[in-house]
Amino acid sequence: MAITQTLYGELDSQLISRLSRVKLLACDVDGVFSDGRIYLGNQGEELKAFHTRDGYGVKAVQNIGVTLAVITGRRSNIVEQRMTSLGVAHIIQGEENKGPALEKLMKQLKLSAQQVASIGDDMPDLGMFNLAGVSVAVADAHPFVRKQADYITHLNGGFGAVREVCDLLLHAHKKLTLVHGSST
Repeated sequence: MAITQTLYGELDSQLISRLSRVKLLACDVDGVFSDGRIYLGNQGEELKAFHTRDGYGVKAVQNIGVTLAVITGRRSNIVEQRMTSLGVAHIIQGEENKGPALEKLMKQLKLSAQQVASIGDDMPDLGMFNLAGVSVAVADAHPFVRKQADYITHLNGGFGAVREVCDLLLHAHKKLTLVHGSST
């Protein structure tokens, strides 16, 4: 087995090769972009925290031609605002059955499984895993989900896991040091 050195340690060179073909990164939100906790105020307001490093990674991979999609089972104005501010092309909310949503998007974009990576943290994300050429679980994902993943991040959801995947995509596309931008 050939090994490639990355910012996050050694990785199987075959996985890097598979990542080099990715043109779409499909992401869950709660537990991936956020830490999975939902804060509710006394007036019913909902709050989530997003990491700016994840934002930088999203913008960086978009700059090299990788399309981003979020597919989430919940509906939230916060998600719409954050993902719109990052320029995420496909914001799909209220889809508890994420596999068919990803399949429809893949057909729309004319992408094969080998051109898709997905990242998730819990059982509803397995539908995306089954369609994607590369499946990624965040470090603190449910144990069953981690067992289904091709790669498990070193970082937890909401604490840079998305950035880690974006960095690996940049590395695989040989663009890691060529991308600049902001995390807003």
